[in-house]
Amino acid sequence: MDSQAGFLAQLNDWINYIDGVVWGPVMLVLILGTGLYLTLGLGFMPIRRIPSAIRLMFQGRVTGAGDKGEITPFQSLMTALAATIGTGNIAGVATAIALGGPGAVFWMWMTALVGMATKYAEAVLAIRFREVDAQGRYVGGPMYYIKNGLGPRFAWLGWLFALFATIAAFGIGNMVQANSLSDVFEHSTGAPTWLTGIVLAAIVFLVIIGGLKRIASWSDKLVPLMAIVYVAGALAIILINIQHIPAAFVFIFKNAFTDTAATGGFAGAAVMMGVRFGVARGIFSNEAGLGSAAIAHAAAQTKDPARLGMVAMLGTFIDTIVVCTMTALVIVTVYVPVEVNGVMQDMPAWMSGQTGASLSALAFGHGLPQIGQWIVTFGLVTFVFSTLLGWSYYGERAAEYLFGPKVITPYRILWVIAVYVGATLKLEMVWNFSDVMNALMAIPNLIALILLSGTIFSLTKMSPAARGDLDAPPPEIPTQATPAEMGK
Repeated sequence: MDSQAGFLAQLNDWINYIDGVVWGPVMLVLILGTGLYLTLGLGFMPIRRIPSAIRLMFQGRVTGAGDKGEITPFQSLMTALAATIGTGNIAGVATAIALGGPGAVFWMWMTALVGMATKYAEAVLAIRFREVDAQGRYVGGPMYYIKNGLGPRFAWLGWLFALFATIAAFGIGNMVQANSLSDVFEHSTGAPTWLTGIVLAAIVFLVIIGGLKRIASWSDKLVPLMAIVYVAGALAIILINIQHIPAAFVFIFKNAFTDTAATGGFAGAAVMMGVRFGVARGIFSNEAGLGSAAIAHAAAQTKDPARLGMVAMLGTFIDTIVVCTMTALVIVTVYVPVEVNGVMQDMPAWMSGQTGASLSALAFGHGLPQIGQWIVTFGLVTFVFSTLLGWSYYGERAAEYLFGPKVITPYRILWVIAVYVGATLKLEMVWNFSDVMNALMAIPNLIALILLSGTIFSLTKMSPAARGDLDAPPPEIPTQATPAEMGK
């Protein structure tokens, strides 16, 4: 047992080391720099067209004649949101604040603002270079726009993305989610982890066995419900503490550029820690730059890549600017009793020394006594379940790209087993492992976005929707790879 514990400790140290390397200055510059470059190249269109994108989102419940794909644009957005709105919005935000200080929230916002352009670009390329597989399904994502957009010389880069995505799915989209949920249930209800694991795995199996259309059908009902309930609860707490909100924003901005001193149970954090954890947890939450959401958007029914891209970019806005901000403001403004030098004092929740979902539950519980903790529990249950569904599809498509359709059934079985394993084991290294996989996914995707930026900009200029004219007919743009582009 001692040797096993020593091996696990050494493995965890290696993962921590790799995590620090891959999320170092180079990665932060690559993610933020790519987003900023695309934002400037698009003339700030993703930010300027948010109202138009919201209108397109509601119009996307119904598709037009001749639109090709498997699911509606609204369902593709809900499927993408199902995957992104997860523990990152509850535990991830809390972890970023607990380790990087309140200033980490500012860097989450910056990641989201430039990430809207990144998510837009990913969806545009996903539609432009998608394919129809042997079973007649529309498939796409970074591995396809790398292969079809950049040509055979870069096929290895698409293969690497698919490999990292297949592995990452079991971290960010599976075991992290199941582990967080079973931990909350164990502490709030006393339910044993094995029971949570069995129930969760069984329900996930019943949904994912039906493929994308069943996942999308669940997502377009579950995602709006869970977001409304969670945001409504957070808004109620924010309104109760409205007098602290202006100071909270000032404090967040100030701490984004200055070190955060140790206070209460908070250990203190340097500016670089705030940047690192803010960007890393922001990417973990909204996935802008990972390329994962493009896999869902590739199946959307549309003729205009830019029009679908505008719907897709709302995923980042809703996930981080709306949902994550709600969590952050509750943690920063709600006061809880904290023991300092043997004396109990009322201090903001972020100073309590708690982290992860426990910190969010603590803040919500004191912000709305009796029901606050149950809002967090409801959020975690629905957020985790939806993420397990969305990421099962991402990982499945990536695995199919590597091994062909024969891998689908074994993959789904392995996915369900991993849900149970994640729920029952105390995987201390799973968060850092997920961060590493996120970075490895992001690198080939970001390279492709930069190299294909000319295609993104030209498709945007051709689209009336991108200019704000939502009623004009879409341009005649090929939205599937031609045989020549596929190298056939």
